Amino acid sequence: MTTTTLDRRTKPSEAKQAWTYDAARALFELPFADLIFRAQTVHRMHFDPNEVQMSTLLSIKTGGCPEDCGYCSQSAKFETGLKASKLMALEEVKTAAAHAKAGGASRFCMGAAWREPKDRDIDTLVHMISEVKAMGMETCMTLGMLTKTQASRLAEAGLDYYNHNIDTGPEYYGKVITTRTMQDRLDTLENVREAGMAVCCGGIIGMGEERDDRIGMLLTLANLPTPPESVPINALMKVKGTPLGESASIESFEFIRTIASARIMMPTSVVRLSAGRENMSEETQSLCFLAGANSIFIGPKLLTTKNPAKEKDDALWAKLGIRPMDV
Repeated sequence: MTTTTLDRRTKPSEAKQAWTYDAARALFELPFADLIFRAQTVHRMHFDPNEVQMSTLLSIKTGGCPEDCGYCSQSAKFETGLKASKLMALEEVKTAAAHAKAGGASRFCMGAAWREPKDRDIDTLVHMISEVKAMGMETCMTLGMLTKTQASRLAEAGLDYYNHNIDTGPEYYGKVITTRTMQDRLDTLENVREAGMAVCCGGIIGMGEERDDRIGMLLTLANLPTPPESVPINALMKVKGTPLGESASIESFEFIRTIASARIMMPTSVVRLSAGRENMSEETQSLCFLAGANSIFIGPKLLTTKNPAKEKDDALWAKLGIRPMDV
């Protein structure tokens, strides 16, 4: 696996503490200034506060997924107007990765709308990993559930990160998805960890959940035997035709509190300000970075939804003095 910035710091397992519900709830309820100060203090203990890790996410197989994730445009169960496609050709992936690297991304993430990959697809995925790594980039994939054998194959090919989000807290999970259990997701994370890959795992905020559900999500992640090296916190991108497409928007300060709490509870993890930046003001994004977010997706799309234009991002980085994290 590539030596990353994280490898040169304290590992998540070395900085781990057991979190209780009461302790996590107390974080969320701190006065805003106190919470941000505590999060920024923790952040500076482990990271350069002006560095942000830049990733690009490509949909290598779009639509037609048999799952019923209530937020997802790619589910075959919902009428969202999205046309399903087959697995992308290797040369197309290489071209996209080269473009991402030229745009400043240090990690290239590849997502396929599957419940799980078929064994026959693994050879093609292995070639994709090898070609992207040959460009000098970190690699990440999100393909659904993995068996132990599949996880080992991807790890042997050099896959650095595997993304598999838990989406929300355990108590709210059944209101978001019914075709895959929370335990299914945790089993895949265990297979990924045993294979030697780093874990990318987070969730989505603004799906109608309560604060207790957000606390439950962070508790589940922070109390894993080894917390995820990468923790994406997404604001729901509402998609017409999905069951959660009409959810009330999350209040910005509650979103920022979630970022800050994630930073404190998982001090050495990279916390990604993920989907939803397109709908956030510069001020909201800036407060998220102050709260400890230090990873983003760059590029025009996140699988099927919009992401801020490069010019817009570059202008914000200049105002904040943000520079790409050296991996």
